[in-house]
Amino acid sequence: MSDTSRIKRLKFRAWHRGTREADYMIGCFFDTHHTSWTPAERDWFEALLDEEDVEIMAWALGTAAVPEKYAGAQMDAFRKLDFVEIPR
Repeated sequence: MSDTSRIKRLKFRAWHRGTREADYMIGCFFDTHHTSWTPAERDWFEALLDEEDVEIMAWALGTAAVPEKYAGAQMDAFRKLDFVEIPR
């Protein structure tokens, strides 16, 4: 799969999670950060998208421990939540 196709697929998956809250949290994170990601960081995000939304949101909000495979700089950036813009 080409990088362009992969990015489009990741964007779609990030913005079509099933709940508005998850769409904003995960989709806005993608929109804000994806242009600077390395291939390994894209792999991390793609793996994260395979997790349940309630788990991802709990890790981001600090109500559940982050699994070792997701711990690190990207999860730290995700947990800041300063990238979420709520349309009014």
